[in-house]
Amino acid sequence: EAKAQGIKVRAALSCSIGCPYEGDIHPDKVDAVAAQLKAIGVDHIGVSDIIGVGTSRCVQAVLERALKHFPLAEVSGHYHDTYGQALANVYASLELGVSTFDASVGGLGGCPYAKGATGNVATEDVVFMLNGLGIETGIDLDGLVDAAAFISQVLGRPPVSRVARAVLAKRST
Repeated sequence: EAKAQGIKVRAALSCSIGCPYEGDIHPDKVDAVAAQLKAIGVDHIGVSDIIGVGTSRCVQAVLERALKHFPLAEVSGHYHDTYGQALANVYASLELGVSTFDASVGGLGGCPYAKGATGNVATEDVVFMLNGLGIETGIDLDGLVDAAAFISQVLGRPPVSRVARAVLAKRST
């Protein structure tokens, strides 16, 4: 019905690298599911590591499978930072040309089905990295840090983003 109404259809492969129930996911499974999603009319696929177990090479392997079925502009990444690899996974995705990512201010989020899984890659960390690579985002880094500090205070925890912690420490001196 979405297609009939001219609405773009987006799907997410939520456990494209690891699953709290199945364990490691072989890239061939991503290939098969991506093919099925394309066959039913999906326009865009978000390759996701929602439990945060992916490393750069694993991320590239699953993205390569998705890119067999979807054009580059219709593939995005969604990486949680459980093992501290989310920013590296964004960079690994950029190396393949993928340039659309989900992120969350302050690294908020998590996965209720995977014990210990942390939030999404922090937007302020991604923006800082992209700025350093000379990639213009048009996003105000100081504003992101302010937002991360605000929501972290509301939640009663220190900011998890390295950039937020560094900028806030620098501001306090």
